Amino acid sequence: MNMPLNTSADICDPTEQARYNMVEQQIRPWNVLDEAVLELLATVRREEFVPPAYQGAAFIDTQIPLNPSVEEAERLGQVMLAPRVDARMLQDLQVQSTDRVLEIGAGSGYMAALLAARAERVVSLEIVPELAEFARENLRSAGVNNAEVRQSDGALDPIPDGPFDVILLSGSVAEIPQRLLGLLRDGGRLGAFVGHTPMMRATFVRRQGDRYETTQPWDVVVPRLRHFPEPTRFKF
Repeated sequence: MNMPLNTSADICDPTEQARYNMVEQQIRPWNVLDEAVLELLATVRREEFVPPAYQGAAFIDTQIPLNPSVEEAERLGQVMLAPRVDARMLQDLQVQSTDRVLEIGAGSGYMAALLAARAERVVSLEIVPELAEFARENLRSAGVNNAEVRQSDGALDPIPDGPFDVILLSGSVAEIPQRLLGLLRDGGRLGAFVGHTPMMRATFVRRQGDRYETTQPWDVVVPRLRHFPEPTRFKF
């Protein structure tokens, strides 16, 4: 039986109580049962990656805008994903201590920090210069030394660091980008949110030699990553 990492009665600090509630009431019930992942979500300080205007929402089950304009943040994909979504993706990618990881969409740097705690090295690409600097500063402040944030368009710019053991798209796409599959090492895993509103699927692709095995185990809706192809949804 999986038991809580702590008990609510042991916690006096309001911030730690909110963090405990996030893990036990949002994340664990969403089929995140890997105790190492739960421990990580309890120790990486999510509030340190949240813009000051949204500190009060750091542990709420919602996306957090990273742009002063909420509408622009949603339209341009400039958000922190809900904690349960980051946690489930982290669990399902099965990141190992020897893995080299590529993330597309650094945002605030929070997911890069989670990945870095489990991987050997993380390269995180962020298209918006201001967000790239925000993520870098957050990671520096958190003492994360094995994650590098680059200001780069993950859809269009060259990515010279491959192959990777894990590739994560921290935003949605219409279809799996074939050029990113080419950056996977044999045995490597790619995780992405694929589809169109109101139906998207968390999609995982594992490379096995020349074959690519795909699973889509859960539903979620998250904002788009910019500049990835948008094939027509209708055929005549």
